[in-house]
Amino acid sequence: MTNVSKHLSEFDLIKSYFAPLAASAEGAFGLTDDAAVITPPTGQSLVVTTDALVEGVHFLSDDTPQDIAAKLLRVSLSDLASMGAVPAFYSLAIAINSDISSDWLKAFAESLAADQAKFGITLIGGDTVSTPGPLTFSLTAMGLVGIGQELRRSGAQLGDDIWVSGTIGDGALGLRAATGEIADISDAHRNFLLSRYRRPQPRTLLGPELIGHVNAAIDISDGLIADLGHICATSKVGADIHIAAVPLSLEAQSITSK
Repeated sequence: MTNVSKHLSEFDLIKSYFAPLAASAEGAFGLTDDAAVITPPTGQSLVVTTDALVEGVHFLSDDTPQDIAAKLLRVSLSDLASMGAVPAFYSLAIAINSDISSDWLKAFAESLAADQAKFGITLIGGDTVSTPGPLTFSLTAMGLVGIGQELRRSGAQLGDDIWVSGTIGDGALGLRAATGEIADISDAHRNFLLSRYRRPQPRTLLGPELIGHVNAAIDISDGLIADLGHICATSKVGADIHIAAVPLSLEAQSITSK
């Protein structure tokens, strides 16, 4: 295996692994210019969100490049979905160390390509640097939504119901399973929870469909209580949660019932 940071220049790295991911974006210019040019369609707003992942903080050192790439893109896609935006473009900055091989980076890029096709989003730019520290990634995702139609945290009203689009707590339990904190669990349940931690499922189709039907929305990344608290704070309302009504997966139930 070839060590990327020692044998490829930044421009060679971009040309080899990332320029193909930008081939369909006209304003990306094949990643050969200093910046990309985006012109939103008439009547559309550009929704922009940025997330960062750091090795040892947001993913584990033994996570695969495929899982890291998927998580990196999907956490930002989830933010777009919570605003009701349709995915369009993203830019990517990576800080890689001497442990990264060409095979690792190839698998990382291939995973991004697969999710680009799945979620309808295209790379348009970014940066690559070397670091003596942990792997660090920053991704800025951009989506489109009708002007003034974006979903906000600040619109909740008295009497609103609280809904979630999936089961709660699987990602947190997946991290505990990955670090060995949960031992008494079947392989099937462990694999499900690990997939929820490593490859979240952004609601990119649901988000835009909620426009006109909900008053406020948020991506649940810090937990139901914390993120609902953000809605309450910005909307200046309170909330009652009926614990028994919080949806849990069968896998989570098998752990919490012990």
